[in-house]
Amino acid sequence: AQAILAWSSGPVPELYLSCQQLPAIKMERVARIVGHVNAEARAQALNASPCLAASPILAELKGKIAALGKEKLALKAELLKNGEAKIQDVTVDMCINGARSVKAMVTETSDLDAQTGISYRGKSLYECNKELPKAPGGESALPEASFWLLLTGEVPTQAQTKAFTEELHRRSAVPANVWATLDSLPLDTHPMTQLSIAMLALQKDSKFAGKYDEGMKKGEYWEYGLEDALDLVAKIPVVAAKIYRRTFKDGVMPAYNSNLDWAANYANMLGINSDESFKEVTRLYLMLHADHEGGNVSAHTCHLVGSALSDPYYAWAAGLCGLAGPLHGLANQECLGWLLQVQKDLAGQEPTPEVITAYVEKTLAEGRVIPGFGHAVLRNTDPRYMLEREFALKNTPNDPLFKLVDACYQAIPPLLEKKGKVKNPFPNVDAHSGQLMFFYGLKEQNYYTVVFAVSRALGVMAQYVWSRVLNLPIERPKSVPLDVLAKLAAKK
Repeated sequence: AQAILAWSSGPVPELYLSCQQLPAIKMERVARIVGHVNAEARAQALNASPCLAASPILAELKGKIAALGKEKLALKAELLKNGEAKIQDVTVDMCINGARSVKAMVTETSDLDAQTGISYRGKSLYECNKELPKAPGGESALPEASFWLLLTGEVPTQAQTKAFTEELHRRSAVPANVWATLDSLPLDTHPMTQLSIAMLALQKDSKFAGKYDEGMKKGEYWEYGLEDALDLVAKIPVVAAKIYRRTFKDGVMPAYNSNLDWAANYANMLGINSDESFKEVTRLYLMLHADHEGGNVSAHTCHLVGSALSDPYYAWAAGLCGLAGPLHGLANQECLGWLLQVQKDLAGQEPTPEVITAYVEKTLAEGRVIPGFGHAVLRNTDPRYMLEREFALKNTPNDPLFKLVDACYQAIPPLLEKKGKVKNPFPNVDAHSGQLMFFYGLKEQNYYTVVFAVSRALGVMAQYVWSRVLNLPIERPKSVPLDVLAKLAAKK
């Protein structure tokens, strides 16, 4: 390998490998691959490896994941005994229209119900916000506590959460090469592009990739995946804050404060608002957006790339590219843009439900859509929206933009329902998030998806770890041309 590297950097003909060397290298590579896929490794007991130096909280975390993993692997084995059991019919509509409602993935961390919304390990968001530990004097659940819940299936104690936060602080240092990479980018590079590039810059220090190259056992995948997941979650708010400061401000970032929790420190590093309620809304937002099962674009992309045993940095860098799409993560800023346009069009007129009804009727008559209402899966008001609404009613009741959001909440669903425009006429979380960010001074809409990405890193990293715990294989669905689909449909 050294010979190849040296040869590739310059014309050094004497460094060509001999014919005798080549078979040995090939056999070594084959042996490593066999070790990775060996059936005996798959059946190994799921125990925390003693080779990693672990803090007490990390050792406890790994022990809990290992214990739950044994239960889930037993359930997986039991299910596969009847692996031919039919769970669903697949229709032409499902194939053509984005695989909607096709039950074809396993995601342990969360589940999205059409009526009740997302649940983290069986707990609704209302329950999560009530039961998960909070900052001293705070009312919003700490997002790192939700990360623990997603990883272990358990609500952490206050002491566990404090230790877990400290563990993330210990991992938060960002290597110099990442800052150099960011500083090399033009300032007008989209913040999401910068974030994805930064994740790739972090990849050189991937513990999973390093151990894979050494030939680790399959039963160890999840441990080193967890190591990378924790590192990534610890570093991403620091990187995200730097992107904000260099793109929209003077490039100087407020000092990292390890006395704050994960979300409050991120809010502090943004340097736009020192009010405690801004830290609280950041905690709430990051907790609410942490996970949304595995079928959405960014989570599915991360899972797909991870299924090839690409490390967490590769996987989330790819997921971020999906999150940047207008039909996924950009919905938040599009909703705010629409609200600001409505506010401008009303020209100071009080946004009563009657006024908004007339405005929306005109908008629909012109063939335009109302962003922020309806959802691909939900058939009820998004619980994330309702929790943000509760926060706004308490903290921003006199904000003119919130008054507009409130009027939309009262006026639009009945109108859409009457017109039969959407299957779900109720607001989703994107209809509200922008108002809260805007109120606290985060007005650069191109940055909103980065905040979303910091939050969603929690869920996709927990999913990555659990995909490795369960030894899920590389994802490879079957695709067919339209004419083949037509023949298949004609047989029914």
